[in-house]
Amino acid sequence: MLHRHLNHLDFTLAAIDDVISRGKMGDWEDLRVAVIDDPHVAEKVLRVCRPYAGERYAQRHHFWAQYVHGRGRTA
Repeated sequence: MLHRHLNHLDFTLAAIDDVISRGKMGDWEDLRVAVIDDPHVAEKVLRVCRPYAGERYAQRHHFWAQYVHGRGRTA
């Protein structure tokens, strides 16, 4: 997924937030592989999701936080 306002394919914090918020299934699959392969990406996912912890309707962010915690893939 080419992220809004970004011209690269790195998993920066902004790119991760964009994938979680606006991405389609293929984008999520790419993020899933990155989380599995790189604990630093997993840590970034948690950083992106943390501010949404108290938001009841931020279901995508809750899902990704639980996914990363369940995999135990933090640095």
